[in-house]
Amino acid sequence: MGALIRVENVSRRYGEVEAVKRLSFEVAGGEIVGLLGPNGAGKTTALRMMATLLKPDEGRIVINGHDTLEEPRAVRAELGYQTGDTGLYGRLTPVEFLRYFARLNETPRERIEERIGQLVAEFDMDEFVGRRCSELSTGQKQRVSIARALLNDPPVVILDEPTVGLDIVSSAFVLDSLRRGRDAGRGILFSTHILSEVELVCDRVVIMHKGEHRFSGSLEEMRSTTGMQSLSKAFLCLIGELAAS
Repeated sequence: MGALIRVENVSRRYGEVEAVKRLSFEVAGGEIVGLLGPNGAGKTTALRMMATLLKPDEGRIVINGHDTLEEPRAVRAELGYQTGDTGLYGRLTPVEFLRYFARLNETPRERIEERIGQLVAEFDMDEFVGRRCSELSTGQKQRVSIARALLNDPPVVILDEPTVGLDIVSSAFVLDSLRRGRDAGRGILFSTHILSEVELVCDRVVIMHKGEHRFSGSLEEMRSTTGMQSLSKAFLCLIGELAAS
């Protein structure tokens, strides 16, 4: 499949600080790409620019054929975006929460209940779907949050550390949902600090450090480039924290 995300020489500054520097990479349909980098690498800034929440100072981002600066509404219609600071409304049940956002997304009324039913089944939410969001566990809240990102059945999904704070079972469920999205042809980009997750689900990785692109490729290419079989050592090598063997 062709590229569903194209990031072309993108930069973003905060005052004198250049958070993202001439970043370029692509994500195709039917693949999962992990965005890696230490804290402060510029990952979240990059993701927010793709989601139209921030504007790049330079460069261009195209989501499924739509430029984020020229067609932000069209981009948002093609994109499912979830981040750790996306809160739930505690007084609403998951169904009420999803219904609210479906209406904000201008989902046709005749389609809303059908789509919510699909997501409740896909994310196995039957046992807690009638409880208020404030009463849900962290893992249950994350399922609702990711379901919200998928309400419009988007071809592109961007997730910012979707398993942070989750136990092993909940993390496995989230990763399995990413695999299902890939199998459905979605282009999926997610940031994480957990390299074991990368080994489990990622087809390729993009590594950032100090706002700059350091590497794009498969895990085998990552190991071959550095001469390191350990993924953590290969990562450290690519950000300049460990000498290549």
